[in-house]
Amino acid sequence: MDSIADLGGMQGWGRVRVPAADEPPFAEPWEGRAFAMTVLTMGRISGRNLDAFRHALARLHPVDYLVDGYYGRWLHAAELMLTDSSILGPGAVDARARRNGGETVTEPGVPEPDKPDYTPTAAGSLREVEQAPAFAEGDAVRTLDLHPVGPTKLPGYLRRRTGTVTAVCPAHVLPDTNAVFAGENAQHVYTVAFTSAELWGPGAEEFTLHAELFESYLEAAA
Repeated sequence: MDSIADLGGMQGWGRVRVPAADEPPFAEPWEGRAFAMTVLTMGRISGRNLDAFRHALARLHPVDYLVDGYYGRWLHAAELMLTDSSILGPGAVDARARRNGGETVTEPGVPEPDKPDYTPTAAGSLREVEQAPAFAEGDAVRTLDLHPVGPTKLPGYLRRRTGTVTAVCPAHVLPDTNAVFAGENAQHVYTVAFTSAELWGPGAEEFTLHAELFESYLEAAA
């Protein structure tokens, strides 16, 4: 699924601002509260995992994603996770906010919770897999042209590009399926080096970009 969250490599957004050394973790007090509420919502209340949270971010309306800032996105994603698990009815937060603002609004009823039937096979995301890695350090690989209906962690600007494996990393839970509770599908991960010319053409500033990519995103380069 291509989403508004897949902004990597896109032009027109200006330079990435480097945080100041003494910058506090939260610019405003509400951001700290948003952080705590979302972490609590993610697992204990909605029964969802970190990958599902990231998938919720990717499904936000583009206006919500871009206008309300980093922790504003967290609040929207927390609301979406609560709605996905039927802890909240659709539109419940908006209705409560409007009522608190003095409008006469009927709030939706409290639904029957429907949390995912999900138990990770182990703590964290690293896993052991039996099959040997399909690629080795030094192999030339090409990324697939993936456009799945569900989530994917293969960025759009890295699709159909050729690079070189520089490291074979430990196996990891595949977020694409784990986010929608379709199985962990652990697989090998590779650090792949791409030249800037491969990604953005011969006129690009010369540098090498390294990306960590799942095995199912790659094929051997011809």
